Amino acid sequence: MRDRIIEELGGLAHDRLLVYLMGPYSAFDIGAALERADTPEDVVDLQALPEAVDFGALVGTDSGVEGQEATLDLLLGVRDSLRTDPGVNAFLAIDVDVPLEEMDAATQSIEFALASNAVVYVVPKVGNNLGVGIETGAVLEAIFQREADPTDHRERVVFVHEAGVTSAMIAAVLDRWDARVYDYEDRADLVRQVRLFVRDVVRREQVGDLSTLDAE
Repeated sequence: MRDRIIEELGGLAHDRLLVYLMGPYSAFDIGAALERADTPEDVVDLQALPEAVDFGALVGTDSGVEGQEATLDLLLGVRDSLRTDPGVNAFLAIDVDVPLEEMDAATQSIEFALASNAVVYVVPKVGNNLGVGIETGAVLEAIFQREADPTDHRERVVFVHEAGVTSAMIAAVLDRWDARVYDYEDRADLVRQVRLFVRDVVRREQVGDLSTLDAE
């Protein structure tokens, strides 16, 4: 999957440094996929998710069309900023052409995350947060329940939410998975924090604190 993503995204200064951006936009809505499925287990293994976590309980959200468009625009802006500086291959799920007939949405998200040098969850105050909540839980469980993790993916995940957003999902990310969680004030602050995180991942790979994802 890693080579496939790189081939589809095209060449950049650091084209083998993949940064997978996730967020609550309708083009990759696992919540909708759950509604369409005959059984939820066809989309994601709900038994792997903690029962006590209310992934949909974000405060101050707007799930309308305008909110979806604003969220996608925000993620595209972060993606383009990272592709310019520091020139890494940042991407959204919609940037990689993997038909659902070949691989369902939940599995795609997990595979994209495991193929990437860094995984960034962005949750603004708008959007359908149930989808990103379930997606977050599925991907984090896939990463953090691996008994042996030679690629150190636990150290490659960051969760960035807009200041003022509160959710049991955020508490679960901290308590259950011990992932990094930051908040941001505006778009410029979001880009700055994500860029710093990506640069830290790159630095740690260079000095050997994190393993390389490419075969020697």
